[in-house]
Amino acid sequence: MTTGRRLIVWRHGQTEHNAGGIWQGQLDTDLSETGVLQAKAAAEGLARLGPHRIVSSDLRRAARTADELAAVVGLPVTRDERFREIDVGTWQGMSQGDVAERYPDEHAALGRGEDIRRGEHGEAVEHVRERVYAGAQDLLAGLAEGETAVVATHGVAGRALAAAMVGLGQREAWLMLGGLHNCHWAELAEHRTGWRIVGWNVGAGPVASGTSDH
Repeated sequence: MTTGRRLIVWRHGQTEHNAGGIWQGQLDTDLSETGVLQAKAAAEGLARLGPHRIVSSDLRRAARTADELAAVVGLPVTRDERFREIDVGTWQGMSQGDVAERYPDEHAALGRGEDIRRGEHGEAVEHVRERVYAGAQDLLAGLAEGETAVVATHGVAGRALAAAMVGLGQREAWLMLGGLHNCHWAELAEHRTGWRIVGWNVGAGPVASGTSDH
């Protein structure tokens, strides 16, 4: 009897911007020292799942996270820009407090769960959902029955992907699931009727304080 495929959606380790409450978006930041330690610990846990493929966002914080797993299991990492974080436009590099002060209407809309373009010319979550879902479908097309793929991505992008895979609306995902912690992952399993989220915010180590979903 064959078993379905498995998809692991893994958020990158902590960055200094996460710890400081700074909107990163597609700003290409590195892991902090804490983030590197998180990635190493998580890699040991993920290795026990026996991954067959590793794909990551091309942004350094996700790529470095994926490289830690690759070093443990001996697999190459494919970079795919479709798994990048949400583009936050003019908010990139701003603190959450500054965004709330300078963009009060937009900040309030986000607090209500509305899916708006971030930072004037950035993306809405629906735009992110479209590209991460397309990336996942291409990845899964090359995955055999019973195999496991790991996608190293970002907070908003990761939740958008998990929700898209199970047909959950993005606002509902925001309300029901919340965010993925740094270096924690969602486990999705394929069943006869479709994909299911069987694990959320799974991790191999403690959650660092002050992490941001952005």
